[in-house]
Amino acid sequence: MSSGQLFDGHASKEKLAPSGGSALQEVFSKSGEAKSMGVLIVGVGNMGGGMVANLLSKGWQVMVSDIDTKKVDFWVSKGALDQSLTGREAPDLMATIICVVDAEQTEDVLFGRQGLAHRLQAGQTVILCPTILPQDVEGFVRRLAERGIHTIDAPMSGGPARATDGTMSLLVACPPDVFVQQSALLNALSSKLFNISEKPGDAARTKLVNNLLAGINLVGAAEALALAEKLGLDVAKTLSVIEQSSGQSWIGTDRMRRAIAGDYAPRAHVTLLEKDTRLALECAAAAGFDGPLGAAASGVFQQAHEAGLAAEDDAAVFKVLSGRG
Repeated sequence: MSSGQLFDGHASKEKLAPSGGSALQEVFSKSGEAKSMGVLIVGVGNMGGGMVANLLSKGWQVMVSDIDTKKVDFWVSKGALDQSLTGREAPDLMATIICVVDAEQTEDVLFGRQGLAHRLQAGQTVILCPTILPQDVEGFVRRLAERGIHTIDAPMSGGPARATDGTMSLLVACPPDVFVQQSALLNALSSKLFNISEKPGDAARTKLVNNLLAGINLVGAAEALALAEKLGLDVAKTLSVIEQSSGQSWIGTDRMRRAIAGDYAPRAHVTLLEKDTRLALECAAAAGFDGPLGAAASGVFQQAHEAGLAAEDDAAVFKVLSGRG
């Protein structure tokens, strides 16, 4: 598996397999058996809920857990199982997907008083999906390994709709044998599966680099349209020009179309890119790197939070830069 390789989730077995391919083909030949084993998803909000919907639609047995019992009840009504009713031990658990917000919540889920690490068995796998610092990933990997539990560093990107239809991006860093063992599940979760490296922590680093650029692009798009408005231009027409020109960015189009429509219903809260850009800057500082744009973008998300927009969609940075915040 070459570093950074993109696997097409709908590709043939041969295309997906590493050299030799027989082990991965065996996983696919037993796909029915894999689906009969439980997959536990902890944190069934926007992205976690999307993954639940996706796996249920593909016939997987899914257990769910969340501090919000209403979310658990909703997914149970759709065919999932309530993890709290399945008992302490889970011998048939194929993998546990952690889809909470940050390292603090991950710590509590894994190693808190009722932490999963106390219940999982040696040989089982934890898939870490939150965007967190690489050193936090490495710490979780080390502590789980002491119990014989495998870990996949697997931050995700693309939003709830793509999590639901299985087209989100999933960045993966783990030993090759663990990747092979969980390939059927990983490909069910994502048609854009990137093998970053064999070293857990590298996927987290890649995700922070991506999210820093996403934050910079979003703030840049919001600033440009705030300027267009100040100049008396039609903001929607200006964005249409940008979308077909050199200033185009996916996140700029996605978020600014919402802003122009006055739609700030949260798909991705301001606090998420505020957190992610801050973590990216911490990661950069640890590597001795100081760029000119990241801190400025991060500061705008912090400004939006302080303006009372924390619970709104991150498109709300347009409010801040256009004087509406």
